[in-house]
Amino acid sequence: MPIQLLPPQLANQIAAGEVVERPASVVKELVENSLDAGATQIELEIEKGGSKKILIRDNGNGIAEQELVLALSRHATSKISSLADLEQICSLGFRGEALASISSVSRLTLTSKPAAQDKAWQASAEGRDMAVQVRPAAHPDGTSIEVLDLFFNTPARRRFLRSDKTEFSHIDELVKRLALSRFDVSWSLTHNGQPIRRLPLCQHQGARQKRLAAICGRAFAEQAVWIENQYQQIRLSGWILPPAACQTQAACQYSYVNGRMMRDKLLNHAIRQAYGEQLSAEQQPAFVLYLELAPSEVDVNVHPAKHEVRFHQARLVHDFVVSALADALQQSLAMAAPPSTAQTGIKPSPTSAEPVATWPAITKDNHYQRPLQADSNSPAGRSVGEGRLQFTAQNPVGKVNSSQRSSLTGGPGKEVNTSTVNAQLTYLASSTAQALPQKAQGSYLLVENRYVLWSEQQQLYLQDLTQAAALAWQQQVVSAPLLLPLRLQLITPELDWLLQQAAALEELGFDLLIRDNTAIIRAVPQWLRHTAISDWFSLMLQQGRQAQQAVTATVLLALLLSANFLQAEILLNSYSQLLTSQHPTAQLLNVAAWADSLPERGHGS
Repeated sequence: MPIQLLPPQLANQIAAGEVVERPASVVKELVENSLDAGATQIELEIEKGGSKKILIRDNGNGIAEQELVLALSRHATSKISSLADLEQICSLGFRGEALASISSVSRLTLTSKPAAQDKAWQASAEGRDMAVQVRPAAHPDGTSIEVLDLFFNTPARRRFLRSDKTEFSHIDELVKRLALSRFDVSWSLTHNGQPIRRLPLCQHQGARQKRLAAICGRAFAEQAVWIENQYQQIRLSGWILPPAACQTQAACQYSYVNGRMMRDKLLNHAIRQAYGEQLSAEQQPAFVLYLELAPSEVDVNVHPAKHEVRFHQARLVHDFVVSALADALQQSLAMAAPPSTAQTGIKPSPTSAEPVATWPAITKDNHYQRPLQADSNSPAGRSVGEGRLQFTAQNPVGKVNSSQRSSLTGGPGKEVNTSTVNAQLTYLASSTAQALPQKAQGSYLLVENRYVLWSEQQQLYLQDLTQAAALAWQQQVVSAPLLLPLRLQLITPELDWLLQQAAALEELGFDLLIRDNTAIIRAVPQWLRHTAISDWFSLMLQQGRQAQQAVTATVLLALLLSANFLQAEILLNSYSQLLTSQHPTAQLLNVAAWADSLPERGHGS
């Protein structure tokens, strides 16, 4: 067969195969045109799942009489005119293919009236010959588009349509996604004459919450955390559900890039990573998120139906989303279970902080016991690994209760009596050793979020993490820059103390900038990068100022590990070499070897 040009009608039908997959695809293209036209009121009437009739009315700018025929032509658009426009797209549509493609596989009627025009005009086109007929009509300001008998001239495509109920469910889901992207538009949806959704225009935050509840459910609206964050020209806002409220079904997962609804793999990965291990394998995150950035930083001309985008700085966008969401989730957990001031003796001062990348908050119940899954490839079947810790749900080691903890520390406000502690820890160690099953020999026990009791080759060892990690810090300091610098407003005594300790903090891996009464934290030691920095830094300022101590690695670690919201296993995760019998601070659990090495609790721990 010789090479030849395809007839326009066949070319349009081929193009329609990329753009018009089902009735919901038609609705998407037409509604996006309405939004681009500045509509604030959109009505949708659907019959038989959209296969029989799709009617969309809006109060937008309308189309002038002389442009109606051109509007139904392929590659005709009012939204771009040059390559420079293509690289700065702000509209939802831009290809000029939708109306031509839809009219090639249906019977389409377009009626429109701009406000400056005396009367409305109507253009009709039918799939076979693509001829457009224009006639006068009665219509208010705005546009109506009626699509009848979708795929009437392409029987193969029509056979692939699902039931009316299924096709309408796709349309309903689409309307929900669109309604969440434009709160400044009122929406009305009917199916076979029955009203399905009526969403009034939202003029204040309370109305937005009502729309959110109507679409995502009341439970989501009541439990979701509002997030609003910005870094340079990237802005993220919206709602995200705390991990405890997430369900096993992905019922509410809506993301938007510059107002365009998306199912982007990069964003989905960033959202899941922000939750971290707070979600089980069965749980699904729930969110409504809006990402805004310069149009030149996003390529929307990737997919025919514009379902995908490409980011020019994908890594920056990914890390920003992870950091912002993780911080919002961290704060939600901190508000749900605030640190106990009775244990720290300190009331945190109010701070104003920009978000930083954080890891899951640590609840009060998690401070004394962390059984770790054994790793057969590591020494003695134990590994804290380079990645995240994996824990068992049961208690293989035995619990350190509150009375035992009080005895071990000499009781509240008392100095540690070494002989008493020796005897009690020896008893605890011997009973623990007897209780250790063979399969749990690679587990460890955390006491007071500071002391680690662990086994190797049938021997029990005790380590003080403040000593072990301080030694590691002296050997090598690894500083980790923060994606979003943290800003803390300081009172004068805190500022004075921080200025006095600036050199010591720099040696420990901190990068601080002091401006007026604000401390800007730009980098922290590597292992602290994955913690609630704003929480523990405020605690360090208060405790350090009150104690009037010079900041050393040991003092800093003791201060931080005494905080309810900081867990020792994060330290173990960063310094996996600590739990080994060859480490200088590892003490074999017998009186002669370790009795004199347990320090008094004098540094706030």
